[in-house]
Amino acid sequence: MINLSDIINVLPSMKSGDDLITALEILPEYNPEICNTDASVRLMALSDLYKVYIPSQMSLEIYSKLYLALLRSMQKKGTKLAVQQQNQNYRAIIQQEYSGIMGGSDSFTIIGTSGIGKSSAISRAINLITENRVIEADNPYTNVIPCVIVQCPFDSSVKGLLLEVLRKVDEVLDSKYYQNALRARATTDMLIGSVSQVALNHIGMLVVDEIQNVANSKNGKNLIGALTQLINNSGISICMVGTPESIKFFESAMQLARRSVGLQYTTMSYDKYFQEFCKVMFRYQYVKQRTEITDGIIAWLYEHSAGITSVVVALIHDAQEIAILNGKEILNLESLNEAYQQRLSLLHGYIQPSILQGKQTSKIKKKAPAFTAMVTENETSADRISIADLVAKAKHESIDIVQLLKSNMPVVEVAV
Repeated sequence: MINLSDIINVLPSMKSGDDLITALEILPEYNPEICNTDASVRLMALSDLYKVYIPSQMSLEIYSKLYLALLRSMQKKGTKLAVQQQNQNYRAIIQQEYSGIMGGSDSFTIIGTSGIGKSSAISRAINLITENRVIEADNPYTNVIPCVIVQCPFDSSVKGLLLEVLRKVDEVLDSKYYQNALRARATTDMLIGSVSQVALNHIGMLVVDEIQNVANSKNGKNLIGALTQLINNSGISICMVGTPESIKFFESAMQLARRSVGLQYTTMSYDKYFQEFCKVMFRYQYVKQRTEITDGIIAWLYEHSAGITSVVVALIHDAQEIAILNGKEILNLESLNEAYQQRLSLLHGYIQPSILQGKQTSKIKKKAPAFTAMVTENETSADRISIADLVAKAKHESIDIVQLLKSNMPVVEVAV
């Protein structure tokens, strides 16, 4: 047991640099001998691809942001202001006039394109920060959950979100806040007071995922207002996580924009991290004929994933699954193309390889060949010719794109 005022001392020390990268990284054990086992064994082992986690700059920033936010929340536990706020929250529960005295500047957002790994980064950071699922404190006695994660209701229901917070707390502490709220038929105002009290006593930080739901609901502003009131009445940090759909919503009013200051991310660039990510993923091969990744394959993966890492994983996973099932047993451009055409067809409208953009019609012909640009080992980055530039030149000068590509770089034609 520890004193509540010393509760921050139980948090693990903040990591940085190579120590942080090593702590965040997850590389499942891989034995090349598995390639000689039965197809059923290899197909089940393929799921290890989804366990791989390679931290990026985004991962490091999210870790630091969450750690410092939790630290601020913990520093308020057991203070004189916290005791005064408990009295005010009780007044709210019994529907008397009350006020928030803890301050309301501890909200921030993490907004990023779907599939770039922000949820995985948040999960890894929280697992690293909160080594203990529950922190037991004495003087006064209480149990504190370092981080509670909930999802924003699809209809942005304020009452639904508040009840979900209580339910999550009950799951960890084996308490009955949720049942008591239902039994009392608590109003929204009563629930805000109750959840504020629970958060003040038992929650370090609250993470609200899928916050983009507020942008498409008439209750969106009400929900953000309730979260603001929750910050004022509990003093905890609230992190709102969502896709870029929510940006226009938060920009629509000053009071919303103030609550949405935080981190924003888009799809990845074709940089060293992306190339290294592809190389690591390619090591996990479960087909009988092992192949080595080339610069051309990396370029193809970027073109056909739009820089979204979850799509890269899906392509490599499904390409191997298809190769095992059809007996070809090789991970190459042909199997990757099959995975792209067969398994990712619903994403084709969002992922348009630049090589097709110059001559794309409303409907892609099934028999059209797909071309993949290859980069030689001795070629420097300064010598590389952009495919997009070649496409623009072909369109402007009415030159055959295939001949132009062949004259400027090695091209592999893959029948689709």
